[in-house]
Amino acid sequence: MAQAAAVAKPPAPPRRRRASATPRRLPYLLIAPAALLMLGFIAYPVISVFYYSLQNYNPTKPWRNGYAGFDNFVHAFTEDPVFWDTLTFSAKWVFVEVGLQLMFGLALALIVNQTFVGRALGRALVFSPWAVSGVLTSAIWVLLYNSQTGITRYLADVGIGSYGTSWLSDTSTVFPAAIVADLWRGVPFFAILILADLQSVSKDLYEAAEVDGASRLQQFWHITLPHLKDAIVLSTLLRAVWEFNNVDLLYTLTGGGPAGETTTLPLYIADTSVDAHNFGYASALTTVAFVILLFCSMVYLRLSKFGREAK
Repeated sequence: MAQAAAVAKPPAPPRRRRASATPRRLPYLLIAPAALLMLGFIAYPVISVFYYSLQNYNPTKPWRNGYAGFDNFVHAFTEDPVFWDTLTFSAKWVFVEVGLQLMFGLALALIVNQTFVGRALGRALVFSPWAVSGVLTSAIWVLLYNSQTGITRYLADVGIGSYGTSWLSDTSTVFPAAIVADLWRGVPFFAILILADLQSVSKDLYEAAEVDGASRLQQFWHITLPHLKDAIVLSTLLRAVWEFNNVDLLYTLTGGGPAGETTTLPLYIADTSVDAHNFGYASALTTVAFVILLFCSMVYLRLSKFGREAK
């Protein structure tokens, strides 16, 4: 009788200790207090604005306070011509400012990306206006536009214009004057972002293009611009939102005048809430501005194919 060979069983593998979940959750636990604090500071104002947009709330007229439903929104779209005027000017302001800032910022970025003597100093001078606050920028340009001591006096000395002219109080010159003031501070933002992206463009692409006989314009159009697409889309979107919400510069420069020529929607909201104390209607206007910005941002990102490679 044949005996079956005894088959030795392999030793059982050692039991793995169950990894503790605490180390994996530790980073989230550490940032949780700061995250909750930030959420509270952001969520409460947003929720309160939506709440008051449905209310009649004016501390100076408490007998009129109460639930208004969508009356504030109906009034804005059907009975308030100032709302449409300020919204139209806001769109004009954003379009002109962002377009000019992108154009000059791209040009400056291309210039300071070249190798030349004193490039570090040139970059510092180009980027320095971005470090200046909006109120200080406004104060600088208020002095420059001063009719007694500013640019117009020196232009009058050489026979251009007349003495006592104030560009900020003339409806025909206030818009270009405000545009120039904001350009001085906004152009470096585009120059910084675009220059940072230019640094990552491979030199081999330009060398290969030169070998193939491509001109400088063709290199810019087929190599530089496609590489800068995402940086341009992101910077224009951010700057458009900031310019739409621009209050400090226009408020300090013109106060929305003369005759309401430079009143943006955020300035109108500030006047409605702070001066007129009509917080319910101001909250409704803020909600409308939020929806407009959200919708335009989504459409812009969709149309620009942000984050996707061009086919």
